[in-house]
Amino acid sequence: MSPVAALGIAAALLVLATIVGIVLRGRDGRRRDGGALLFDPADAAAELGARATLVQFSTEMCARCPQVRRLLSAYAAEHDDLRHLEVDLTHRPDLSARYRVLQTPTTFVVDDSGAVRARFHGVPDRHALIDALAAV
Repeated sequence: MSPVAALGIAAALLVLATIVGIVLRGRDGRRRDGGALLFDPADAAAELGARATLVQFSTEMCARCPQVRRLLSAYAAEHDDLRHLEVDLTHRPDLSARYRVLQTPTTFVVDDSGAVRARFHGVPDRHALIDALAAV
């Protein structure tokens, strides 16, 4: 293989890796569709909010869950039609399989019918959260 062809392949791979990195970083761990899931409020032993509900899945040993709890609770307190629910998967491991939660914290944005409209893995970015709630 000629050095020019090798250099062209290396440049194309670099461009491709850069594009993939930008796309993944822009998503901020968020799936715009909730994966066609329906959240059952009985799983949290609570009612859904009038417009939307922020459902946080956490565990007792999760280091980032308290930070997410504070963020979501504060945001829900600012809006009357929004509610924050926390589901501890330590005591309900069956829910991790039902809702396909592979890491904690995971946050769902659920509309008033229980449909999962957005899903965040890790600590959600406040601006991405605002965008997801605006779409509900």
